[in-house]
Amino acid sequence: MDFIINIFNTFLYRPLFNALIFLYEYLPGHDFGMAIIILTVIIRLILYPLMVQAIKSQKAMAELQPKLQEIQKKYKNDKEGQARETMELYKREKINPFGGCLPLLIQFPILIALYRVFLKGIQGQEASLLYSFIPRPETIKPFFLGIIDLSQSTTVKIDGASHLVWINIILVILVGAAQFVQTKMITPKTSGTGDKSNQMDQFSGMLQKQMLYLMPVFTVFILWRLPAALGLYWLATSLFSILQQYLIYRTKKSDSSAAATV
Repeated sequence: MDFIINIFNTFLYRPLFNALIFLYEYLPGHDFGMAIIILTVIIRLILYPLMVQAIKSQKAMAELQPKLQEIQKKYKNDKEGQARETMELYKREKINPFGGCLPLLIQFPILIALYRVFLKGIQGQEASLLYSFIPRPETIKPFFLGIIDLSQSTTVKIDGASHLVWINIILVILVGAAQFVQTKMITPKTSGTGDKSNQMDQFSGMLQKQMLYLMPVFTVFILWRLPAALGLYWLATSLFSILQQYLIYRTKKSDSSAAATV
């Protein structure tokens, strides 16, 4: 266990912590929020090829759901036939059902490392982990644009009483809105036939709507009591994902249109 922790600290936590402090020190105005945004963009650019694969796989799997449901209905009493036809469908469509999982698994330890980095960076702790060529800041002002205190959540205690921090609440709501747009983009459009006899299609549509609306709410719930630094990171990565998905889908539509005209 100690071996895994050492690898995590050496190759993820410490480099990210040093990168954040480096950006904070050399950015004009020492804006901690801008350091978080730039670090987020750098990480997403490094992971760009993996995320392209994940987004394409998620979109392809979503668009394949009607065909999968047809197979499930046709072979509802034949599990072996259902599995065989499903694998044949994946093979014909050239889709790896697990293609979107690996990039997400790779991101998970990075998210954990960033969570620790932002918290420790805000508190100015762990200065001993700085590399020799990274300047050690005397103090860290955890502000974004001079108005958002990234060390605070949506509430702050003053004289024992809790008070709402409205600017941080707006940030969390923006994160939820970005999460909604991001989820909406990979949600397949329904045909709108209104066939109530198809219970499986009804269930699938209901599940997609639940995911579309519950994920943003769940995101807001998670970030409500966490420091705004995590919300700013989440917002930056969501906006980057939206742009990335837009570019991927636009390229895909262009390729489809070009193929149709040939």
